Amino acid sequence: MNSDLQWFKRNNYIFLISFLILFTFVVLFLLRDLDDNRLTNWGWAFLYADPARIFLILIFSILSAYFLLSLPFIDKHPALFLFGFSFAISSLFWREPEVILDASRYFTQAKHLEVYGIEKFIKEWGRDINVWTDMPLIPFLYGLIFRLFGESRIYIQAFTTLLFSLTVVLTYNIGKTLWKETVGFYGGLLLLGIPYLFSQIPLMLVDVPAMFFLTLAVFAFIKALEHGGLWVLLSSITVFLAFYSKYSTWLMLSILIIIFLVYLKTALVIPPQNTLETNPPSPPFTKGGMGGLRRQGRTVFYRGSITILISGILIGVVFWYKSDVFMSQIGLLLDYQRPGLRRWSESFVSTFLFQIHPFITIAAGYSVYSAIRKKDLKHLIILWMVLLVFLFQIKRIRYIIMIFPMFSLMASYGIMQIKNREMVKFFALCIVCSSIVVAVFAYLPMTEKISLENLRDAGKYIDSLDGGTVEVFTSQTGESEANIAVSVPILDVFTSKKINYEYVRTMPIDPQETKTLPLRFTWEYKNPDYYSEVSKKGDSAVVALISDDKTLKLPAYIESRIRDYRRVKRFTISDEMFRFQVFVSVYSRQ
Repeated sequence: MNSDLQWFKRNNYIFLISFLILFTFVVLFLLRDLDDNRLTNWGWAFLYADPARIFLILIFSILSAYFLLSLPFIDKHPALFLFGFSFAISSLFWREPEVILDASRYFTQAKHLEVYGIEKFIKEWGRDINVWTDMPLIPFLYGLIFRLFGESRIYIQAFTTLLFSLTVVLTYNIGKTLWKETVGFYGGLLLLGIPYLFSQIPLMLVDVPAMFFLTLAVFAFIKALEHGGLWVLLSSITVFLAFYSKYSTWLMLSILIIIFLVYLKTALVIPPQNTLETNPPSPPFTKGGMGGLRRQGRTVFYRGSITILISGILIGVVFWYKSDVFMSQIGLLLDYQRPGLRRWSESFVSTFLFQIHPFITIAAGYSVYSAIRKKDLKHLIILWMVLLVFLFQIKRIRYIIMIFPMFSLMASYGIMQIKNREMVKFFALCIVCSSIVVAVFAYLPMTEKISLENLRDAGKYIDSLDGGTVEVFTSQTGESEANIAVSVPILDVFTSKKINYEYVRTMPIDPQETKTLPLRFTWEYKNPDYYSEVSKKGDSAVVALISDDKTLKLPAYIESRIRDYRRVKRFTISDEMFRFQVFVSVYSRQ
């Protein structure tokens, strides 16, 4: 009896944290109407999920967190645990369909490289290859994967999941370098406490890869300032890669200036005897009197300047080569995207309380107070991107995914103020486990009920039919804000057959009306040459009709084309969340 009482007193934080995790879920569920996320908001997610069932699973997840608490592998191999655990959880989402139409653009660009080669991709990018406001790096990498391994979505998903898991490890290493290993470990771990991220990892988009390249650039630049040598060149290359991964990274790369200034300031001042139980100062931050400090300052200045100079040269060469394309895109960003953000925005309440676990946000906020109190200048490095988001009021979560590693490090810094290290570990594990439960049992079922699931199911079914080609037609009513033609490349993602498609605009669109549409890029769709080059000799044994109308009111030319075919399958999942709906009918020769 006495031993039980002692155990309870020693572990009473377990009951407190467990209660807070469960209570927070209940509160968020009751207030779910406040979540206005455009994809995974709680109001939509719980149309397809049973909250009572999820609550019971949450209880089990807390028990799992308690089991993980005593797992020695975590403490002995933190980086390996973070990589393996994040990859395993993320792979659960590979069955998710492509739920964002932007995937059509990236697949089309990647397939151009696969079909026509690297040289033509570089030459035609931004010209024959329609690029909207996309940067070239990620589609280039996707195209290389297709060319080397084959045109299969699973290779892209493995690649993006790999980049995400490496981002988790990089977050760990940044925290370890700036402070100590435990700060880095919980920073990497808490990145898994953002359930929205899991919905993005398997998609053929650029957001998760851009997050990786930006985080890599931050880590490599810190290493370049500390160690110089080869790190200077590696850092320059990573900055170049981050720059050409996504336009949003341009603003966020200003963090390099903050890192440079913080390290320069630290080099000129004898370091305090530690603010967060830091590791011993690493080179060049060693004591050596005022002369030594001046030399250290010059070393940091030299390393940082050379890195930025080389990065600028690499970036400038590519920018000069495609200057007309980039300037056109920048004009589009300023005239269309920037004002559009006000119309398509999501609230910070949604992003920082629903899509990110609220305890991560609370801990991140507390870290600011703690860093100010301790006068820890290095905290500004992980704070900077978050400040930019609030300063510029960037209220679209997809545009700020790249700040999440720094935000999770802020949260780690905050919870490390708790003295009981076992309590910190249990708290972090509970946050992560509860977020994974929401992502797996609420977000994932919802994404599989979106009408774009029809394209995935149809692609798989078409592969089961005879013949090596499929002829695709599209039919559209006048009610949709998106051009149905962009569904063809997404269908192509899910079928191994060659597609024959001749783009015919079936509804007149006033160019003035499309200028403010959130899916304006779809109306600028250009049919890739490889869809028109498929041989029509003998016609296709299979025809697929993609429509936004369940009633199948077909134009006369389509009815004439399929009169010798019989319909063998229809895919008609519809949802109440999005105005754009897509249905697929598959026909086989009679």
